[in-house]
Amino acid sequence: MNYPAMPRRQKLIVLAATTAISALMLSGCAASPESASPATSSPTVDSNLLEAHELVGLDAPQIIERLDTMPVTERPTDLIASVQSDALILTDGKQRETRLPMPEDEAYISIAPYRHQTHDCHFHSLTTCLGELPNTEIQLTGEGGEVLLDEARQTYDNGFVGIWVPRGIEATLTIEHEGQSGTATVSTTGEDDPSCITTLQLT
Repeated sequence: MNYPAMPRRQKLIVLAATTAISALMLSGCAASPESASPATSSPTVDSNLLEAHELVGLDAPQIIERLDTMPVTERPTDLIASVQSDALILTDGKQRETRLPMPEDEAYISIAPYRHQTHDCHFHSLTTCLGELPNTEIQLTGEGGEVLLDEARQTYDNGFVGIWVPRGIEATLTIEHEGQSGTATVSTTGEDDPSCITTLQLT
């Protein structure tokens, strides 16, 4: 199965995405660090879990790319994939868990700007988080740290767009769509910084 290619991993500062829409999406999103399992520096790999979901041999960035860009109708219903600062944590319906280390110099963030409705989210869930504007052209700009970003992007089928950003930065991004715009701040300075931003409203 071929999935849409993610942008090349690069040390950009900002990222953009789209919205959150129904109560269904609440089930897989961690609203705060306390509600999710803490990441650990030591990887814990369950080969049976990875094999069951055809993820054997992939590292955290590769799994993030595959799951976040996968069509919503093809996503596994028995797998939760939580993007945390130090680890990508996979759990399934058989109580199996796998923790894969995140890159030391980069962090992954997904942002879901919204028009009408959103949901609480702290750590992005690659298989269950949904946004209001899937497969939608947006314009995103950002400044802060080292890089100025200004480019057009298309949201994934789940309504998010993700990007890899350097650790230790704070940046402000602006997202525009059909004459509406909104701003949000992203940060990668701490262990509990969110990987899922759902507070950016397009007005």
